[in-house]
Amino acid sequence: MQAPSFRDLTLSEFAGRLAGSDPVPGGGSASAVSAALAASLVAMVASLSTGRAKYAQHEGLYALARPEAARLLDELFVLADEDAAAYAACAFALKLPREAFADKEYRDRQVRETAQVAAEVPLRSVERCHDVLLLAEALAGRSNVNASSDLRVAALLAEAAGRGAAENVLVNLPLIGTNEWTRAAEARVGVLLEDLAVIARRVHEIVVSGERREPLTTLPELSR
Repeated sequence: MQAPSFRDLTLSEFAGRLAGSDPVPGGGSASAVSAALAASLVAMVASLSTGRAKYAQHEGLYALARPEAARLLDELFVLADEDAAAYAACAFALKLPREAFADKEYRDRQVRETAQVAAEVPLRSVERCHDVLLLAEALAGRSNVNASSDLRVAALLAEAAGRGAAENVLVNLPLIGTNEWTRAAEARVGVLLEDLAVIARRVHEIVVSGERREPLTTLPELSR
């Protein structure tokens, strides 16, 4: 029987699942859900800025940012579910006894294959966290100043969620072994983590300074 999606649980139910003895959901799912909350805050800031004469020059930005934030919110909830499923499969493979199989390499192959999925899913989460931060940075200095602290919270959540998801990538790489994919994944995580810190700091600096910025006609390029 398929478990319900985490998006369908109450916050209390999800927190209860995290606090339980079952290893799923774990840090990867928690990171994805945290990033979903960050995306929700970005959408809220765009909504609170829409239709206000003071910010009329940025209406086009809000119209672009709201659906992108909603898309990221949806994708991150999907990733929360996928992360739990991927980790559960990897944990099951790790428990397979080698001596139970005529093909002694079978268990090791299963571990490598499931570990790669368990690394791929949180890697996508890190990328989505990066996208949420890009949207937050685009709105910084171009949105309702009364919601600027919410934008800062969104950036803090997205950065923390990205770092959490990155940990779940890196912890699975040794199970896969060193190959072209693991080297590329580790390098990609390193670049994304650097960018997360830079963009989050930029959001903070703009919010604190009260800088008002020129309109944007397009959004930053987001991952798909």
